Amino acid sequence: MTKKNGFDNEKYLQEQTEAILERVNRFNNKLYLEFGGKLLFDFHASRVLPGFDPNVKMRLLQKLKDKIDVILCIFAGDIERKKVRADFGITYDADALKTIDDFKEWGIDISAVVITRYQNQPSAKAFKNKLERRGIQVYTHKFTKGYPTDVDLIVSDEGYGANDPITTSKPIVVVTGPGPGSGKLATCLCQLYHEYKKGVKAGYAKFETFPIWNLPLKHPVNVAYEAATVDLKDVNCIDHHHLEAYNEKTVNYNRDIEAFPLLKRIIEKITGQESFYQSPTDMGVNRAGFGITDDAIVQEAARQEIIRRYFRCSCEYAMGFVEKDILEGAELIMKNIGVESHNRPVVVPARKKAEEAQEKDEGNEGIFCGAAIKLEDGTIVTSHNSTTMHAASSLVINATKKLAGLPKEMHLLPQNIMESVTYLKKEVYKGKMTSLDLEETLIALSISAISNPAAQMAVSKLKELKGCEVHISHIPTPGDEAGLRKLGVNLTCDPNYSSKNLFIC
Repeated sequence: MTKKNGFDNEKYLQEQTEAILERVNRFNNKLYLEFGGKLLFDFHASRVLPGFDPNVKMRLLQKLKDKIDVILCIFAGDIERKKVRADFGITYDADALKTIDDFKEWGIDISAVVITRYQNQPSAKAFKNKLERRGIQVYTHKFTKGYPTDVDLIVSDEGYGANDPITTSKPIVVVTGPGPGSGKLATCLCQLYHEYKKGVKAGYAKFETFPIWNLPLKHPVNVAYEAATVDLKDVNCIDHHHLEAYNEKTVNYNRDIEAFPLLKRIIEKITGQESFYQSPTDMGVNRAGFGITDDAIVQEAARQEIIRRYFRCSCEYAMGFVEKDILEGAELIMKNIGVESHNRPVVVPARKKAEEAQEKDEGNEGIFCGAAIKLEDGTIVTSHNSTTMHAASSLVINATKKLAGLPKEMHLLPQNIMESVTYLKKEVYKGKMTSLDLEETLIALSISAISNPAAQMAVSKLKELKGCEVHISHIPTPGDEAGLRKLGVNLTCDPNYSSKNLFIC
């Protein structure tokens, strides 16, 4: 059973490329293009728009690579507090390094890295040194004087002019960065200021994906954007600036709508002329809505993403990362769209498996965890934890056996390998938890595959788990989470801990 797609990448690629080139021509062949959202590995887009290539934006840049320079922005505060990109489980500064490497693999060099709102923070300074010693051009931008009230000071040599101009030579300057608040817009405006001082009449535009301006305000895809940014408290709204200017209803989000009057004034102050942008929607270059080929498929995918975002918030609340109002906001978004957590097909089977295991071993004080995966053909496979394996480990083993057509009862991991890993964890590492997490299980399985044809068959099926839906009745350990992330599954979990211990080793 092939996964149904609701999005045409090629149509989107063509339309978006044409829209960008048209915008470049409008600005005398010099455009600063701010990339909103994730430029690479946009898994949110691929989940809510089935068929969307997570790297389609990079494919677009590769087509235009002879016309682009790339500036990468990162907020010094994100480096200092070690902010983490959840889909990779790495900090923002590590993500910046990964982005530089990823661009290089696509044949595009990063022209410069800008550390924004820099105040000689120790971690940010160390990051700057590290990049410079690897031959990467690094600029530091301080907080802009006068921002946001004093436009005359902002657009002056004490404001934007206080930051050194970044050298660029191509007609399109792509400005990107990990996560929101990275300083991309301020960097674009700084550059505009310096360009106009040189007499270059450059322009600014924003490459957007979400919210999709030409979908209804309450379309599940747009609501899923609200769910994804619930911690930022973004709210989709009708762009009243666009409505007043053109008598056309379009969708944008509150921060861009609220910031537009100030942004317009700043641009007009820099350029010395009236901006032809009459709304934040005008500023965006977004043809994603025209790539949708099956609205029903896209709507259902977006509803499922809203549920996934609720589960993520509930776990982040349990771990102390977000406040209760954020969790309540995620729950309200989910209920307003007409779905509940149990509408995710793998949730009930995972919880039921945990309950069944607990009932069978009544009197045991341990915590039983259930897990479920929905394979591409719709089959749901379940598992629970044991003294030898975590629930995620046995789930992946069970799923690969199902895909390979192997008997359920067959053991794929030889006893001697299991005992050897257990000895290492208990006697050498002095760990209390000796059952195998998923990363350890996958290594053991790959070793077993050398001499066991059945294990080899199971390993060959691992790649078929990519994109499958998984739910676990507890918060996964780091080894389970890392293993599931590398397999590329869409994971959710209940906000329960797998142990009564506060510290797990």
